[in-house]
Amino acid sequence: MIDKLKELKKRYLEVESDLSKPETVSDMGLFKKLNKEYKSLGKIVTAYHQYKVTMVGVDEAKNIIETEKDEEFREIAKKELEALLVKKTEEEEALKVLLIPKDPNDEKNVILEIRAGTGGDEAAIFAGDLLRMYQLYSEKNKWAFNVVTFNEGSSGGYKEIVCSIEGEDVYGKLKFEAGTHRVQRVPNTETQGRVHTSAATVAVLPEAEDVELEINMADIRKDTYRASGAGGQHVNKTESAVRLTHKPTGVVVECQDGRSQHANYDKAMKVLRSKLYELEIKKQNEEIAGQRKSMVGSGDRSNKIRTYNYPQARVTDHRINYTVYNLTEIVSGDLFSFTEKLRIAENAERMRAGNNG
Repeated sequence: MIDKLKELKKRYLEVESDLSKPETVSDMGLFKKLNKEYKSLGKIVTAYHQYKVTMVGVDEAKNIIETEKDEEFREIAKKELEALLVKKTEEEEALKVLLIPKDPNDEKNVILEIRAGTGGDEAAIFAGDLLRMYQLYSEKNKWAFNVVTFNEGSSGGYKEIVCSIEGEDVYGKLKFEAGTHRVQRVPNTETQGRVHTSAATVAVLPEAEDVELEINMADIRKDTYRASGAGGQHVNKTESAVRLTHKPTGVVVECQDGRSQHANYDKAMKVLRSKLYELEIKKQNEEIAGQRKSMVGSGDRSNKIRTYNYPQARVTDHRINYTVYNLTEIVSGDLFSFTEKLRIAENAERMRAGNNG
């Protein structure tokens, strides 16, 4: 472990030096990439430094116990050593977690898709509630949140909505939200006071970079049409909405949120690239023989992952059997406890996989 930590510290210093070079500063793409690596390595280097400080303390306490003639001093050193050894063990465990190979997509921005499932109008309203929850969670994380395209429900909410989210560690935190979310509550339209169950699915796609995915532009058909919805007369008079079809896979992406055809095309290409990247990742995973499917981070939208029970103010994550009774805070964007628990579960899985490998 120590050798690995020394290697990472060496790399940290190399990246630190590269960040100040003129050729890095002038290349925004390279600068962003190195800056993300620098921040990620910084967490490990800081923990490693603290561990080394603790080890020095352990050695000093042992030396006092072995050489000091004053019995009182030796007793103080023994108590100090006892506390330091506990701290050393805790720091070693923390370093082991930090050294677990990360999902290479964790640092990426994401495309978030929310679709109303079973439950009619109530499902669309619930999809809107999930959108608000992720908007507020993004605010708390200081992420940039933008709507790409949407299809509104007849009684509020959304039949489908697609958003892009940019910032630090976005996919690493949001990937656990992929799957089917259920809501149990009395809809506003219910006159008998009966609790209904509705659902919405969430997909979280890591945003693909140009270097990771080659797309033949000849494989893409571009259609334009008049946008509908908010935006005034300008929206409806010009063909600003864009539909892109990737002919080899049949993937279709639409965008009508931007004011211009050019802006909608750029947004649609971003979503299309991420969808094709997701297909590539699935293909690679299927090709890895005997790969065990992760319980917490598989990203399959068909998995039932969480239930929001309004009468009991209860939220349950079914993957880790974790339940809280602060539903109002959760739907107001306070997802941190769920993210932390799911990350711990994912790390435990990866450690077991590493030990078995």
